[in-house]
Amino acid sequence: MRLRNWIVIFSLILCSTVSLAQQKLPTAKNIVAEAKTAATKNNKKIFIIFHASWCGWCHKLDTVMNDASCKNLFNSQFEIRHIDVMEHGEKAVLENPGGRELMAQYAAGQGIPFWIVLDKKGNLLADSRMPAADGKKVNVGCPSTPEEIDYFISVLQKTTSLLPRELTIIKDRFSLKKS
Repeated sequence: MRLRNWIVIFSLILCSTVSLAQQKLPTAKNIVAEAKTAATKNNKKIFIIFHASWCGWCHKLDTVMNDASCKNLFNSQFEIRHIDVMEHGEKAVLENPGGRELMAQYAAGQGIPFWIVLDKKGNLLADSRMPAADGKKVNVGCPSTPEEIDYFISVLQKTTSLLPRELTIIKDRFSLKKS
């Protein structure tokens, strides 16, 4: 009797795992469309992060944005969405269809994480490309240097209604050297 129960449980788990693995991931276009609907409903901007499972800087950006000191500040201003790109090998199935193409529209030749800020209609307001001294733009991704953090804060100043003290909280959290 016990063996039969274990076989049934194992079979159910296996079927559930296979079923989840076969579910189609949302397309990048659908992710943006859903974010626009939510942003319109909630009167927010959209913050899209292009990332990958293997990307340490992507995980660090998520960690900082989800830190208890910052999470509510970001969530009060943005509908935050992730689009998975640049996966390799077995992990390629994690990519959102159309993600690479959408990223290329905004960030040709840039690495990840790469983020964009859109208004609720989907118009580009800002991105993670900071002007460099040579006139080119460099991707700050997860801001870590004082210059990158200042650029990130300037984007937040331009695109949100966050107060100076709230921006300072975010700046201080990004400035910490912990992940």
